[in-house]
Amino acid sequence: MSKRNSQAAKTAARERLRQERERQAKKAKAKRQIVVALSVVGVLAAAGGIGYAVVQANKPSAWEAAKDAKLVKPANTSGENGTTVVIGKPDAKKTLELYEDPRCPVCATFEQAVGGTVEKDVEDGKYKVRFIGASFLDRGLSGEGSKNALSALGAALDVSPDAFLAYKSALYSAEYHPEESDDKFADDSYLIKVANTVDALKNNKEFQADVNDGTFDRWALEMSDTFDDSDVKGTPTLKMDGKKITGSDGQNAPMTVAEFNTAVDKALKG
Repeated sequence: MSKRNSQAAKTAARERLRQERERQAKKAKAKRQIVVALSVVGVLAAAGGIGYAVVQANKPSAWEAAKDAKLVKPANTSGENGTTVVIGKPDAKKTLELYEDPRCPVCATFEQAVGGTVEKDVEDGKYKVRFIGASFLDRGLSGEGSKNALSALGAALDVSPDAFLAYKSALYSAEYHPEESDDKFADDSYLIKVANTVDALKNNKEFQADVNDGTFDRWALEMSDTFDDSDVKGTPTLKMDGKKITGSDGQNAPMTVAEFNTAVDKALKG
């Protein structure tokens, strides 16, 4: 091989090596750019995620927000905040005040035993009934079922007093009332399921929208405040003319029809 050919071969080899190095360098540079770009995106995404988490953490809960929401009073209510709920014939001379917390198991026992008698007495004009709802069990047990059920009861009351009474009875029924430790009433879908057992509320789209949208959440809080501002400390509590109506023990609400009738008849004469 001539020296000329040998030199040309070496030159060509060096050129190929130079081109390969340049190609590898460009490839490595491109890879670094991609890694950097992905790292930046990751940092931004993480920052955005953290920012979103911070915003969500600082965002008030639905019930905290409800405190400042516009107050929507259900139909068939009176009083400054619509928290006076009186059902019965206008000419009934006396009013039975009934204090209840939706999650209260003793309230459920009372309603299952005596609720039908109360409804019949009201229908017969024996007396009117005023309902005062509480939510202290939400605070004591944690949760929001009492408030949420009160809001749903407001939606039922907006339909009619009869729908309210029937829905209240269904919520306290043995079939649908949960253990007090089970915050089942916090679930809107469960409240709607129970409502579908009430003729006036079954597949009632307006009622269901009010439950899902929390239309009467602020009202439920106002109702709960009404209970808290009273001198009543537990539920169920019954009053007439400002005096407690009790069973034979002289302390607690009457839990049988016989005890209830005896106590109420005495109060009506007083």
